[in-house]
Formats: sequence, structure tokens, C-alpha cells
Amino acid sequence: MTHTLLFVALVLTASGAEQHQHAQSQDRAHQGMGFDQQKTTHHFLIHKTGGTIEVIAKDANDTVSTDEIRTHLRHIASAFAHGDFTLPMFVHDTEPPGVPVMKERRAQLTFRFEEIPAGGKVVIQTADTAAREALHDFLRFQIREHRTGDPMTPR
Repeated sequence: MTHTLLFVALVLTASGAEQHQHAQSQDRAHQGMGFDQQKTTHHFLIHKTGGTIEVIAKDANDTVSTDEIRTHLRHIASAFAHGDFTLPMFVHDTEPPGVPVMKERRAQLTFRFEEIPAGGKVVIQTADTAAREALHDFLRFQIREHRTGDPMTPR
């Protein structure tokens, strides 16, 4: 019985710590991205030629969130193209997998912002195998961290 209670206590402690860590990440995300995480939905999609980062307002009539999303994603496309990945490092309090290679091989990657209904997306493409694998690692990390449920394999 004592072992069972100890096990349950450890599981609850770990679960509570994980929830606290996720809440801190959400706070940093709001601060770093400039829009309310509760009013938006993120998607990180892995493609054979690269991937996309998509964010949309949950309410299509929420023009404030839509404008904030578009401003943020324009900034991300430009920053990533220049090898600046400080925002994902700030949001997640760690360097996401793939970032060192993406910085090193940024000349082989293209980052393009596109508006979509109620939000925007950054389309990232490359023909370079190492850059693409690094990008896919980066996107898988984002899928786990943001808990989007997006597919972990290329579409």
C-alpha cells in the first residue's frame, strides 16, 4: 500500500510540474508573440519540401487577434531568414531541436509569410536534406510543446 501511495504521489507531482511548466510556456508565448494564446490555434505542418507554421484566430471576427497574428508571423519569417531564432528559445526556455542546423543552413531555406483567413502562415521550403531534417525536428518539437496534435510525419 505504501508503494502504491508513493507512486501516485510521484505521478501527481510530475503531472503538476508539467502543467506548471506548460503554463509558464504559455505566458512566455503570450509575451513573446504578442497575442492571446487562448484566442488562437497553432498548427505546425510537416511537408516533404519543408513545412508551415500556421496561426489562426478561433473567432473569425476577431480582427485584433488576426492582425496580431499576421504581425507576429511576418516578423518570424524575416527573423528566421536572418538566422534569428531567439523567440522560440524565449517561449520554450530552451533551444528547440534543429535550430543550430537551420541557422547554419539558412541560405538553403526560404521563409515566406502568407495571409490566410483569420490568420497567417510561414511557409518554409528547402531542397537541402540536412536543412529539411532540422526543420522537421524543429516542427515536431513545436507540435509537442504547443500540444497541437498535428501529424509528426510529412504530408
